[in-house]
Amino acid sequence: MKGPRILIVDDDPGQRSLLDSFLRSQGFATIPVSSGEEALQVLRAGGISMMISDVRMPGLSGLETLRRARQEHAVLPVLLVTAYADIREAVGAMRDGALNYLAKPIDLDELLATVQQATGLARPAPRKFSADPPLPARVVARSPLMQAVFHDAALIAASDSRILITGESGVGKEVLADVIHAWSPRAAGPLVKVNCAAIPENLLESELFGHEKGAFTGAGARRIGRFEVANEGTLFLDEVADMSPPLQAKLLRVTQEGRFTRVGSNAELRTNARILAATNRNLEEEVKAGRFREDLFYRLNVVELNIPPLRERPEDILPLAAAFIAEFAGGKARWAPGVAECLARYAWPGNVRELRNAMERAALLSLGEFILPEHLPAKVRAGAEAAPPAGSQDVRGLAEIERAAIMQALRQHDFNRTETAKALGISRRALLYKLQRFREEGYPVDPG
Repeated sequence: MKGPRILIVDDDPGQRSLLDSFLRSQGFATIPVSSGEEALQVLRAGGISMMISDVRMPGLSGLETLRRARQEHAVLPVLLVTAYADIREAVGAMRDGALNYLAKPIDLDELLATVQQATGLARPAPRKFSADPPLPARVVARSPLMQAVFHDAALIAASDSRILITGESGVGKEVLADVIHAWSPRAAGPLVKVNCAAIPENLLESELFGHEKGAFTGAGARRIGRFEVANEGTLFLDEVADMSPPLQAKLLRVTQEGRFTRVGSNAELRTNARILAATNRNLEEEVKAGRFREDLFYRLNVVELNIPPLRERPEDILPLAAAFIAEFAGGKARWAPGVAECLARYAWPGNVRELRNAMERAALLSLGEFILPEHLPAKVRAGAEAAPPAGSQDVRGLAEIERAAIMQALRQHDFNRTETAKALGISRRALLYKLQRFREEGYPVDPG
């Protein structure tokens, strides 16, 4: 039996692709269109169970499309989505009959719950991680938090939507980009990587867009830029927050129109590259400070995948360490029990990158044979020695403090998980994981 038919209205191809592929994966039939005018034509044909529409679009806006749709379809559920959410628009939309109002980047769990409620479709049993594509052998994800990240990546990899990968330095953002590309329909195409922080500002434009012979001093030949190379594939822009304002404007045009020009040329070129961007900064704060364009932020952040720091996923530490030792010592090295204890109790502020470096050092100093605690960096040993033993009163005290802080924030935000996570400075996924743990320990985490 065919699922409810959802009309998706959005002028942004990436956003449209995300909603289309995600809702189809959940059992819905979808009709994606790029304008309010097209949406009204589809509605006249009938058979639509729900409409999801962007607010700000060329031609008919989402609000005007809603008003006109209401003239002929008084009970049609309509969900409005916007990157420019404000109270006045939200109030106006609700008065005109909108079911709900969501801000970009869309929380897929919240979207799914809203659509299921509106269409009367019961929520299916959650997909098990084993149903997702297998991870590459070199990728370690034992913790529930990282399994959840890759689960979400599997859901959106099939779309052409732009993805913003966030997380502290060294957490593995490039690895996640590799996996998304490998799982996508573009896997046969190129995966092109650019570290925006590692290339001087005066060279980055040429690196991205290419240049013509004689465009500037030293340009002795035409150069093909990364956007051309990545056509029909994926372009990974690492440390995108380091891009200068003039380059941000040019990147915005590519995300909007898929068009660009080489340095020193007036000829327009097109690219079909899917953009994955990554940063270790809080781009919302960068926008507020005037260092990053708001419109570009929303274009890149169609969907956000946040990789939690290593300290929040201790289940991954020892498996990662074992994988690195196998890489550097050819699988021959063994470690003393004290090594595992040091690794497990250290905070790893440099995340996976720091762990990898520590294991490479240990493999070299041990000559690839038997790794002892003294083969680890001094700060790893010192950090482990300073940490209280597992199960001590100090550890229990810290856990109680954390739980009290989370519950206080939860109550302050009326048990809204998304707002609570923002206030605490952690990912929504990390918050849900912690709440589930509290629930299993017998603590009330729900209203009432």
